[in-house]
Amino acid sequence: MSPREGLDRKAARLKDYDYSAPGGYFITICTKERKQVFWRVGASCARPALSEAGKAVSEELLRLSNAYPTVRLDKVAIMPNHVHMILVIGPGEGGRAQLAPTVSRVVQQFKGAVTKRVGISLWQKGFYDHIIRNEADYLRIWEYIDANPAKWEEDCYYVP
Repeated sequence: MSPREGLDRKAARLKDYDYSAPGGYFITICTKERKQVFWRVGASCARPALSEAGKAVSEELLRLSNAYPTVRLDKVAIMPNHVHMILVIGPGEGGRAQLAPTVSRVVQQFKGAVTKRVGISLWQKGFYDHIIRNEADYLRIWEYIDANPAKWEEDCYYVP
């Protein structure tokens, strides 16, 4: 990353959107410098296998709904240098949780928990998000995440 790249960064979130609102969100979180740390050395698209860091990611993803009862993960792919997920924030009691987590808060909690487990920060600053607007959008994203490991070498985050 060049020194200017961090300064030229555009705001990633939609202005005035409530990111604690019930709904689906497509999230992608990348490692610093796109380092490939989540698959074991020698793993491939045909045979992906999680490294110790990848296992920590998997286990912390499973714990998110314990920390946030209104949050669930509908689909996840742990790639060598990034994680894709469909994160769904559901309504709490009475239609809305009193302290509904924001997408940013959930991602921050997840990244922090993985960092604590592995002993170093693996993550780039920020993350990418897309608000899922309808069922067709949801299904398109689901299929993309499902197929992503098999297409690793074609992925935009692929670094040989």
